[in-house]
Amino acid sequence: MDLIDTFFNWSVLRGALPMLMQGLGITVMLGAVSIVLGLAGGLVLALLRLYGPLPVRGTARIYIDVFRSIPILVLLVLVYYALPFVGVRLSSFASTVLTLSLVSAAYTAEIFRSGIEALPKGQFEASEAMGLNFLDTMRDIVLPQAFRIVVPPLTSNCINVLKDTALASVVAMPDLLKQATQAQALAANPTPLIGAAVLYLLLLLPLVRLVGYFEARHRAATR
Repeated sequence: MDLIDTFFNWSVLRGALPMLMQGLGITVMLGAVSIVLGLAGGLVLALLRLYGPLPVRGTARIYIDVFRSIPILVLLVLVYYALPFVGVRLSSFASTVLTLSLVSAAYTAEIFRSGIEALPKGQFEASEAMGLNFLDTMRDIVLPQAFRIVVPPLTSNCINVLKDTALASVVAMPDLLKQATQAQALAANPTPLIGAAVLYLLLLLPLVRLVGYFEARHRAATR
């Protein structure tokens, strides 16, 4: 067999396309849920680390450091295979979302923290002089400005979460990579893996370009 028949076999790709599209849908769903939970958890962690009582700040810092240090694959295996021994059984979807969200929240917390700390201290002093309480200061003054600063790294983190959904195949989740692997086995041809790579590219390349756009806007705004 030549290169085209082996890696770019159109008939094999056409037969595998329904499986690939089904896997793509699951991949997008996994990524979207994990990203939303990671953003929410990361914001809470950042605020706790910056403004919580001393023991809470220490606990938040330990969480962030630990979950940024553990390989995602190791954590996923522990969540899916070890938790049942203590009576907690999660589906492959829930295990993947929980794992990605826990890790994403740790990285997102550091991103939000850096954005908040980048704001001039005069912003906080002005809000205090206006009589705003902590919640109003965060909601109306601090977070809107910090969010504009951290959009590029947040977008990069979202891309990483989407890429990490490929690890779901380890726990038998029929995501894009798992479906491509199964289609490859059925056809005895690696073309479905090439198809999966193309779908990943179509999904992630616009987001990569979006990061570049946000970074360019941020550089222009800070000049």
